Amino acid sequence: MAKFYGIGTGPGDSDLMTVKGANLLKKMSVLYTPEAKKASKSLALSIVEPFLNPELEIKQRHFPMTNDWEEKMISWQTIAKEISADVRSGQDVAFITLGDPMVYSTYSYLLDLLDDDIETETVPGIASFISMASQVQLPLCIDEEKFAVIPATVSAEEIKNGILQNDTVVLMKVANHLPKVLPILREANLLEQTILISHASQAKEVRQMTIKNLKETDKLSYFSTMIVYKNRQF
Repeated sequence: MAKFYGIGTGPGDSDLMTVKGANLLKKMSVLYTPEAKKASKSLALSIVEPFLNPELEIKQRHFPMTNDWEEKMISWQTIAKEISADVRSGQDVAFITLGDPMVYSTYSYLLDLLDDDIETETVPGIASFISMASQVQLPLCIDEEKFAVIPATVSAEEIKNGILQNDTVVLMKVANHLPKVLPILREANLLEQTILISHASQAKEVRQMTIKNLKETDKLSYFSTMIVYKNRQF
C-alpha cells in the first residue's frame, strides 16, 4: 500500500541525514520539497540530493513566508490535496523538511490537512540546535538541569521568563529580533555565555562563541540560532 513520509533532512550537512531517511528517499516515487521564494533553490533538496534515485519525480512547491494565515492555509491545503492524490494513485510520496519534522516545521500543518485515508509516517531528523551543541561540545542539559526552546518572535517578557526559569535556552528565529533579544541578555550578563551559529553544519556556517560584540543593528541570516548557557564556562 502506498504511503506518505515526512522526512527530516537535518540542519544542512548531508552526512547528518539519518540512515532511515536516506534509505527511504531512494525508494520514493515522488518527492515534495518546500521553497520559501518562488523559483528559488530548496535548501532541503540540496541536502538530500546524494540519496535520490534518477527516476524520482521532484515537485518543488512554494510555501509562503508571510503572516497572512489565510494565504498560508490556502497554499497548504492545495499541496495536501496534491499529495493525497499522488498517494491514492499508488505512489510512495515523501516531503522533506529542514531539521526535525516535529520542531517548528510547516510539515506539521501539512500532515493535519492530508485526507484521513492516507497512511503516513514521520522520520525524525537532527534539529539545528542539537547539531550546534554537538559542534561546540557543550551539553544542552545534564543531571537536573532544564532547557527550553523559545522562538525569538515571542514577547520580551516570555524570553526573560524562559531564561530565568531554565539553565539553557535555545533562541530560534533571532535574525530579525536582535533589538529585543540583546538587551535581555545584556541585562542578565549572559552575552559571553551565548553562542550564535548561522547555517549550522553547512559549508557557509558562521560561528560566534560569544555575542558580546553583536549589535542590535547587525544583519543575520534567517538560519541563525542562539544557545544561552547559564551554567557553562567556555
